[in-house]
Amino acid sequence: MRLHRLEITAFGPFGTTQRIDFDALSSAGLFLLHGPTGAGKTSVLDAVCFALYGSVPGVRQTPGASLRSDHAPVGTYTEVLLELTVGDRHLEITRRPAQQRPKKRGGGFTTEKAQTWLREYDAATGEWAGLSRSHQETGEEITQLLGMSREQFCQVVLLPQGDFARFLRADAEARGKLLGRLFDTRRFAAVEERLAELRRTAQQQVEDGDARLLALAHRMAQAAGGLDSARTPVEGRPGDPGLADSVLTWAAVARTEAREALDIADVRLAAAEAARDAARAALDAENDLAARQARHADALRRRERLTEQAPERDRLQDALDRGLKADRVAPALGLRRDAEREHAAAHTARERARALLPPDLAEAGAEHLSALEHRLREELGGLDAARRAERRAAAVAEERAVLAREARADEDALRDAADWLAGWEARRTALAERVEAARDAAARAEHLAGRLDPARRRLAAARRRDSLAQDVRAAETRLAEARERRNAAHESWLDVKSRRLEGIAAELAAALTPGDPCQVCGSTDHPAPARTIAGHVDRATEDAAYAAYARAEEARTAAERELAVTRESWSAARTEVLAGLETAGPGAEPTVRELAAEAEGMARLHAEAHALAGQTHGAREALARAEREHEERVGAQREAERRVAARTSRREALEREQSALDEELARGRGAFAGVAEHATRLERRIALLVDAAGAVRTAELAARRLKEADDRLADAAYRAGFATPAEAAGALLGESERRDLQRRVDAWRAEAAAVADRLAEPGTAEAAARPPADPAAAAAAHTAAERALREADSALAAARERAAGLAGLSRQAAAEVRRLGPLREEYDRVARLAALTAGTSAENERRMRLESYVLAARLEQVAAAASARLQRMSSGRYTLVHSDARSGGKRSGLGLHVVDAWTGNERDTATLSGGETFFASLALALGLADVVTDEAGGVRLDTLFIDEGFGSLDEQTLDEVLDVLDSLRERDRSVGIVSHVGDLRRRIPAQLEVVKGRQGSAVRLRTGGDALSG
Repeated sequence: MRLHRLEITAFGPFGTTQRIDFDALSSAGLFLLHGPTGAGKTSVLDAVCFALYGSVPGVRQTPGASLRSDHAPVGTYTEVLLELTVGDRHLEITRRPAQQRPKKRGGGFTTEKAQTWLREYDAATGEWAGLSRSHQETGEEITQLLGMSREQFCQVVLLPQGDFARFLRADAEARGKLLGRLFDTRRFAAVEERLAELRRTAQQQVEDGDARLLALAHRMAQAAGGLDSARTPVEGRPGDPGLADSVLTWAAVARTEAREALDIADVRLAAAEAARDAARAALDAENDLAARQARHADALRRRERLTEQAPERDRLQDALDRGLKADRVAPALGLRRDAEREHAAAHTARERARALLPPDLAEAGAEHLSALEHRLREELGGLDAARRAERRAAAVAEERAVLAREARADEDALRDAADWLAGWEARRTALAERVEAARDAAARAEHLAGRLDPARRRLAAARRRDSLAQDVRAAETRLAEARERRNAAHESWLDVKSRRLEGIAAELAAALTPGDPCQVCGSTDHPAPARTIAGHVDRATEDAAYAAYARAEEARTAAERELAVTRESWSAARTEVLAGLETAGPGAEPTVRELAAEAEGMARLHAEAHALAGQTHGAREALARAEREHEERVGAQREAERRVAARTSRREALEREQSALDEELARGRGAFAGVAEHATRLERRIALLVDAAGAVRTAELAARRLKEADDRLADAAYRAGFATPAEAAGALLGESERRDLQRRVDAWRAEAAAVADRLAEPGTAEAAARPPADPAAAAAAHTAAERALREADSALAAARERAAGLAGLSRQAAAEVRRLGPLREEYDRVARLAALTAGTSAENERRMRLESYVLAARLEQVAAAASARLQRMSSGRYTLVHSDARSGGKRSGLGLHVVDAWTGNERDTATLSGGETFFASLALALGLADVVTDEAGGVRLDTLFIDEGFGSLDEQTLDEVLDVLDSLRERDRSVGIVSHVGDLRRRIPAQLEVVKGRQGSAVRLRTGGDALSG
């Protein structure tokens, strides 16, 4: 994998688009990524990881954190573009995270969904071809090409040195967890758990097999009650060689006797069914005769009721007929009502309009009112010239008032400018001093910022440490309680099982009869039969007790896992607290209060300096504004003086025009206060005359229409057969009333037809002539036959159930016998494999689990690959070796030691100094990268990044480490070093510098002393 180009827009600290040419950086083989604290060096690596996997490295993927830059302008999308080559494929990946953007319509913001583009360069055509816009498809494609997950990529390409320094000092458990994540050995742990589970299952099956077979024999003896075989049950004890054959032979005899009893019960049931059918036929005949006689009597009662309702039926029919005739008059009635309503409205409008006219025009006709309107309109037209003069006079007066206001405003501006300019020099001096003080504060804030973040991280880790300590104690308490509950449930299950076995002997003893042979030993003498024990339990109770024990065992295992996870988290938090304290020793672990006081004090000083430094831009802006205001006020003073001189001539011209307009207005006002009042009075009189004339015409037309409607209504009523229109209106029926009358008439007719049909039925008339039916006697005979049938059916069901029960139990017994054979062999084989993989078998000499064995092989490969580079970095002094030895009570196989060639001794990696730990962890990281790369299918990694840690090396060791890193350039590989060390800037000419500023960070590419801004 080789990186070519990276473009970052509005991402992290970068507010604008930054372009990084990795081809230019990689041409030197070794390049340096540097910049001040907080500038965004790590954000460059985060952008590479985000482009490939859609998320940043796990330690920086804080829940709720946004990838968008706070410096980005509104409307600029957060976006990362990465161009790279993987294998022989040249790809370009563009990703945008979910982010807020301004709404296209209205105010506010809306959420833009995350987007991804994947393109591939076609060398034959020289063009980019789109492959996918799906997050899932792009992620699967990149993961398949690289052969690594995001965690593996961040571990082997970005090489975080702090993680490997902790890896060197960690115990076997911590190393196992890291290696397990990188090499994904979960399948081997799953094999261990699966084999242990199979062993427990097989053991339980073997232990319960014989008990289940005896229980089946006992249940078959109970099911065979009433048969001859029930008096001679199976003899034997669990474990007897012939127990299975005895059970199967006794079951075959019992099944034969049950089938013979079933045949006899079947014959008796057939006879009872024939007797029941005959009684049923007689009962049906009596019920049918009684029903027909009841139907005939009911039809006679209904006919008498219809005769009584005939007059009401005739009255309803007459109302329906008159309603049909009145429907022909309904249109004329509607027209008469509409005309009357229109006439009343027109009369009211006419009276209202006349009330607004002078008394002399109250009875005037429409023609007279229209003529008067025309005369008033001619008078209104003569006032147009006076109106124009009045409007111009108002405009002249307004302009003169504006000139007066402008004169006063200019006088005030001249006074204000003179006052402001008098204090200009003192104000400019004070603003310059503010700018200088803010610059000094910015330098202090820069220094404090580098110390504040580590203090806050230690404080957060200390809080997690104290919280997790409480969780550890709570988890230990829960584990102790779970163990007590598990032990109690186990004892309860064993007690229930023992009581049930004792109860089985009592059940057999209860069936003993003096003189009859014993079902167990065959003796006719029973000197000491077992007695029934109080509180005897059955199979279900035993199963419930065992299920409770299994649940308690699962709860105990879960509590152990929870305690282990909590202890691991507590240890990690404590390590993080101590890792940040260079002088910490035994007993010197800081408290949360001490760390909080340190962080708060540092934050307070940083906030004060940052707040003052934040005023730099404001102070500069204030000084610039003051200087601009000085120039503006001087210019405004000159402009006001010019306007004062030009305003006098305009005022004199307006006064002459005003005199001429006053003469014209005097002629147009007449007897009114103004021309507008005169014109308004004329317009109001014209509108009243127009309304009154229209109302008079409308009233006359409505009177004519009302008279025509009266004539039409009288003619329609006469033709329909009514003496008067009022009589026709009274005969009208509403739609609901008409439907109700018709429904009642139709119901009477339907009832009459149904009664006639009932009386005409041949069977009904014939039944009425016969003697009354007696269904009760027939029902009694049928009930007796049914009872006899049920008794026969019950006997058959009991015989069938007994035969089926014996057959089912026999099949269960046969299946149990077949199943018990291979179970013992299966248990032996599974138990041996489970003990071997769990490390508890004598065959496993080092007591090493399967997962530990696989991880040990991987660690041995990593140590071998790391030693080749470590020897060169340490001038041949140190070598990393893998150890299978056990450490105390912990598991073996994951030990890591360093061999010192100067002394010839092998010692623990935790004894290395700070600088030695750095280059040992660097060698380990590079070795792990080689092994994981091979594990991922041999994907070539042409671009690597190495994080901080070079500051702990002396000059000679730094040269040796750089030589090793320089050797990584073989076969055109490039290595990027992320560091603050100043000496590296002189040793490495190719550099990518990250510079921070108030508008966001920017990148600069330096190659051989030249710099290009990103």
